[in-house]
Amino acid sequence: MNFLDRHPALRLPEFRLLLGAGAFSTLASRFIAVVIGYQIYELTHDPLSLGLLGLVEAIPAVSLALFGGYVADRSDRRKIVLITQAVSILCAALFAIFSMKTHTLGVAPLYVVVFIAGIARGFNDPAYSAFDAQVIPKEYYASASAWGSSMWQGCSIIGPALGGFLYHYIGAVNTYWIVTILFSFTWVAISRIAPKPIPTPPVGETIFQSIAVGVKYVFKNQILVGSMALDLFAVLFGGAIALLPVFAKDVLHVGSIGFGFMNAAPSVGALLIMLYSTHKPPIRNAGRNMILSVAGFGVSIIIFALSTNFYLSIFALFLTGVFDGISVVVRKTVMRIMSPEHMRGRIAAVNWIFIGSSNEIGAFESGFAAKIFGTVRSVWLGGIVALLVVGVTALITPELRDLKIDPDKIHDAGEEEL
Repeated sequence: MNFLDRHPALRLPEFRLLLGAGAFSTLASRFIAVVIGYQIYELTHDPLSLGLLGLVEAIPAVSLALFGGYVADRSDRRKIVLITQAVSILCAALFAIFSMKTHTLGVAPLYVVVFIAGIARGFNDPAYSAFDAQVIPKEYYASASAWGSSMWQGCSIIGPALGGFLYHYIGAVNTYWIVTILFSFTWVAISRIAPKPIPTPPVGETIFQSIAVGVKYVFKNQILVGSMALDLFAVLFGGAIALLPVFAKDVLHVGSIGFGFMNAAPSVGALLIMLYSTHKPPIRNAGRNMILSVAGFGVSIIIFALSTNFYLSIFALFLTGVFDGISVVVRKTVMRIMSPEHMRGRIAAVNWIFIGSSNEIGAFESGFAAKIFGTVRSVWLGGIVALLVVGVTALITPELRDLKIDPDKIHDAGEEEL
């Protein structure tokens, strides 16, 4: 049996294009995360300014996500993704232009561009998730989740490390121009995928009724809402990525290059576990694996916070990626299985509010907590809260805790029991 026989999803040309688009987009996004985070901290020397980055993006994205899901279930999802990717190209170019004049304009224009990117994300994420599920046949969901996540993590390793080097050697402006080119490649890859059918909406259903149906579906499903909430609160309180510039500059004293490696370390761990998952997806005992992985994530965050050694810190961040990778593969597989085709956009929007807000609002929470308690104390306290969240979730969501999925019998939601 050759490689493609073992991984049939890779035989699909459109799936390969989707992987390529995701690779370019992820590299671009990770470049931006490293550059703008370190750039703003160097300009302000204030950890709260890093938290504000997440909040400024989350406000429009979360506010528009449900409407974005509604639009995704009634429009050409491919066209929505192309439009939002065009906005990403524009935002990257604006980052470069405004970075030329930070000595006179300050950081305010950079926050404005982040806000615009948040608006685009509110429409892109639900549409992209729903479009992704249309491109991939249902029998390849588990394999495609592992391959897609592996690609994302691989680029998340290269992106931060390379972004740190680029920032150090060619500066923020030139790095943003490279980001502009990468987003352009993303647009081209998506444009080569054929449009998919537009779901037929129920007759006479208003926009508010439609959104409410999607929200109610999620909240009536203990497995969906439990897995989303577990990720939301664990990352909200246990995240440390937003504060890595502070650790790199003021705690470990390793500069922008060390910061790039620290930012990449979680992705190394996640990539390894996701590559393993392409052979053995961790979904047979999906609920148990997800709960234990988020608990491991919280413990790793505590170790990172208490470390004063660069290599131990890198290892702890590596472990956060390993545990998060398991959680991601399980959650994406569950999402694809349990989302009816005509509701994928709205369910993806609810998911993004949980998952996306946990990252962006979590960044604000991290910056705010660091301002009050100090950087190190705020991170290990957050790790403890993440462990408490895991315990509570395991107790109150028995359906999630006991969830098992046979990878050989994956069907669309409602067809038969998992």
